[in-house]
Amino acid sequence: MADLLSEDELKALSEGVADGSIPVDTGFNTRSKVRKHDLASEDSTLGVNLGSVEMINERFIRLFRLGLVEVLRSTPKCNPNKVEIVKYGDYLKGKTAPLAVNMIRLSPLRGHSLIVIDPQIIFSALDVFFGGFGSTNQQNATLPPTRLFTPTENRIIKLIIDIFFNSLREAWAPLIDLKIELASSEINPQFAQIADENDLVVLCRFDVGDGTQKNAIDLVYPYATLKPIRDLLRNRVATGDGNEASDKQWVDDLHESVSESEIELQVILGEISSSLHKLENSRVGDILFFRKSDTARVDICDIPAFSAELGVVDSQVAIKIVNSLNMIGLPEGEENGRRRD
Repeated sequence: MADLLSEDELKALSEGVADGSIPVDTGFNTRSKVRKHDLASEDSTLGVNLGSVEMINERFIRLFRLGLVEVLRSTPKCNPNKVEIVKYGDYLKGKTAPLAVNMIRLSPLRGHSLIVIDPQIIFSALDVFFGGFGSTNQQNATLPPTRLFTPTENRIIKLIIDIFFNSLREAWAPLIDLKIELASSEINPQFAQIADENDLVVLCRFDVGDGTQKNAIDLVYPYATLKPIRDLLRNRVATGDGNEASDKQWVDDLHESVSESEIELQVILGEISSSLHKLENSRVGDILFFRKSDTARVDICDIPAFSAELGVVDSQVAIKIVNSLNMIGLPEGEENGRRRD
C-alpha cells in the first residue's frame, strides 16, 4: 500500500495541475495530432449529405403546401428549417404530450421514422376545414398530457398524414422509390422508441402557420436509416418537381439559352516565331515575313476548332470550313502527323 497516494497528496497534485505548477505535457506522443472518438456514439461525419436532405425537404414542402391547399382551401405558410443531427434523447427532452406522434416505415429503408405534429396545427386545420379562419380558443392553452384527440381531430390528422405521405414519396422519387406505411400512433413521444437515447437522428422541422403564429411538424429519421444510402445522398439531388413536361421545358429553355451565348471566333492566317530581342528592335513600318499555309485555322475561345480556306464572297472576305480539328490543332483522325486508317 506504500505505492498509493494519500488524500493530501492527491489534493496537492490536483491543485498543481490546475494552477500550472505541475507540467502535464510530458511523456510520449504529446504532440501527436489525434482526435477523440467516442466508441459509444455514432460519428455524424461519415458521409450523410445534409445538403441533399435539405433539397428533398424543399421539394417536399412545395408539394405539401399544394396538398394542403387542395384539401383545406387555404394557403398556409410552410417553410423548412435547417436540417440538424441531434441525439434522440435530446430531441425528446423538448417534446411534451399531447402531440400527434406517428411512427412510419419507409421501405426499402430500414427501421422506423417519426412524424410529430403540433396539436395547434390540428386545431387550426380543423377550424379551416369547417369554414373558419384557423383561429381557435386553444391556441395558447396548456393541454393536459393525457388529453386524447377526438374522432374528428383524428380524421384531420389522417388527412394531414395522407398529404404528408404523398408529398414525401414524390420528393424522394428522383432518388429512391419509397413505400410509406403508418406503423402506429401515439400522443406521447416517449412511447415512440425509434432509436436509443444516445443514437443520432436527422431532424427535419417544418414551420406551418398563418404568419401570426408558427407551429412545427417534425420529420425524424434515425441516422442508421439514412446511413446505408449515404452514397446516394452524397450526389446532389437534382432540383425539380418530378414533372416530365416541366423537365423537358427546362431542358429546351437551357438549350436555347446556351445556343444564344456569344463566343469569340478568330481566323489565324499564319504565325511567326521570333525572339524577344527582335521584337524589342521592331519599329513601325517593319515588314514581317511568314510562311502562308494552304488553309487558315479557326479558333473558338482560343481553342483550335476548324481548318478553313480563305476567299471572297460578295466583295467580303470569307472562309470555307474544310476540316474539324482536335484539341492539338490536327485534323480529326490524324495523330503525330500520321493519319490513322
